Amino acid sequence: MKTAATIKKNRSRRSLSKTDRFTLATFVGIPTLLQIILLWVPAVVTVILSFTYWNGIRLKDIQWAGIQNYKNIFFNNPLFYQALKNNGIWLAFFVLIATPLGILLAYQIDRGIKGHAFYESIYYLPVVLSLAVIGIIWNFMLQPGGFVQGLMGRDIGNAISIYGDPKINTWVILGIASWRHIGYIMLLYLSGLKSVDPALKEAAAIDGATEWQIFRKIILPTMQPVNIIIVVITLIESLRAFDLVYIIYGSPTIFPLLNLLVFQNFAGQGISMKGAAYAVILLLLCIVPIITYLRISFKEDLK
Repeated sequence: MKTAATIKKNRSRRSLSKTDRFTLATFVGIPTLLQIILLWVPAVVTVILSFTYWNGIRLKDIQWAGIQNYKNIFFNNPLFYQALKNNGIWLAFFVLIATPLGILLAYQIDRGIKGHAFYESIYYLPVVLSLAVIGIIWNFMLQPGGFVQGLMGRDIGNAISIYGDPKINTWVILGIASWRHIGYIMLLYLSGLKSVDPALKEAAAIDGATEWQIFRKIILPTMQPVNIIIVVITLIESLRAFDLVYIIYGSPTIFPLLNLLVFQNFAGQGISMKGAAYAVILLLLCIVPIITYLRISFKEDLK
């Protein structure tokens, strides 16, 4: 006589039908194939090309360069260190200001403050726009003769050089980038807050806990998976910043960033593959938070 456990075991070992195999191959195989072709193959090729000289035209012209491209970047290119500095400032601004503001907005909206639906819509609106579009919008508004300078009573003759002044252009660009980033973080955190059990917050409030204590002791630990995702996104968004600055300046010499150097130098000058070396450095800087996220996620799943 078969027991319930035996029947369940036999069902779990049931062989897949042809339809099941086709469906599995379609929904797993095709995305995997596209991922390999469009992501991993170019990444591996870029790593290989970073150790060569090549004009990007004929394969027979490829010459082995060893680590010369990396030497030129680390020892003969001060623009690289300016780009690292700017990306570091971008990251620090996002971590210390933009991301906490997004979390604060999400927390306040989740509490159901007056007009929360209006605030949610307003702050979410920039998220649907790409950074390139945002750059075009703000470039039009802040340029000499633009909307903002017109409100200040300044025409083209006495306009403030907002993007040309190194004392303020960094903070202006970071403010524009944060306009979208804050809404993005708010959306992610707000979706996570919906999963927090209201009974826990109510019990803590009854015990006399303050808003800050409830947030720190209950919400933050409960939101750990979302917190990890937000940290990873903040790191990657800071390192891959490109669209906004390119739309405004079009050149990495005025406001250098790592992605701008990759874009400008990918074919390099002559037969250099220095741009590929920049891309590998950027890949290494981005992959650390990704690996950290995957390790923590898999560790949580195995518990």
